[in-house]
Amino acid sequence: MKKFAMAAVAAAALSAGVAQAYTVGTYSNGFVVPNVIHNGDTDTTAVGLVNNTGNVVPVFWTFFDANSNHVTDGCFPMTNKDFEPFVWSQQAGQGLAGTRGYLVFAVGANTASTTAATACNVANATSGVAVNGAIGASAFQVTTTAQDVAYVPVIDGPLFLASGSDLTTLGATSLLAVSGARTVTGGVASATPSFAMRYAVDNTLNAGLETRIVVWSTGDHRGTHTVNMFDAAQNRKSVNFALAEAELSFFNPETIPGRPANFADGFIEWSPMAKQPDDFPGADGSSFFSLGGSVFTYSVISMPAFGAVQSILGTHN
Repeated sequence: MKKFAMAAVAAAALSAGVAQAYTVGTYSNGFVVPNVIHNGDTDTTAVGLVNNTGNVVPVFWTFFDANSNHVTDGCFPMTNKDFEPFVWSQQAGQGLAGTRGYLVFAVGANTASTTAATACNVANATSGVAVNGAIGASAFQVTTTAQDVAYVPVIDGPLFLASGSDLTTLGATSLLAVSGARTVTGGVASATPSFAMRYAVDNTLNAGLETRIVVWSTGDHRGTHTVNMFDAAQNRKSVNFALAEAELSFFNPETIPGRPANFADGFIEWSPMAKQPDDFPGADGSSFFSLGGSVFTYSVISMPAFGAVQSILGTHN
């Protein structure tokens, strides 16, 4: 999402002392599931929600593709102390099998008199009421053929939405920041964190030990990034990786050009620059690196030796 006034939003978040570290497992006005995909009911993202608001609440959800284009949305009511299962393959609608993206869930207007029958009225889909909401969630990628359930991190709110946002028509510029992700202030080097993104590979593409690294942000992170790559013995190699998508990238570190063959287990140290990448394909000054925003990273590692897929959060300072 190319955000106007993002630098001011990020600076406000920093001065308030929030969004300095990942937060998960808390109640807030909404949350983001940063990596969502389905290939039918046997391979799908599943989300479980809990309402602790005290009222019946409308939960408006929006699915964005990897470039933050609005794809589809919906709403469902939750009574107080309700648990709601949300299975993406059953909610997505037609034509979205194999499409990777992310989900934003946000609480709409509610009071003590809100009912399940009226909760999802369009009149309740205003961003300003999101302060009156306390929902939490967990998510998994369920793959029945492999008999595996992989943890998908949920990024806690509060969500910060552009003024006047309508939860039924959220677009590429609507979500300004998410408290549960790491804040980066564009153009301010001291506010640039360093992420350590784990990898484990075996030099056999798409078979055996595999890693995919997820990078999600509220800004346009496209471009080629120069980083230090470390193995498990503290050896370092400077390499480059490209993020082809604007806000959700799911890339294979095994394919990084120049990676030594013996760099099979370690981490990539990524410090988002205070300026946009030289090959950023958008308009000058419109990137995440100029405007700032929220960033979240994690690694998905398939480990045949353990017969399971593991998710490892990208640590940061």
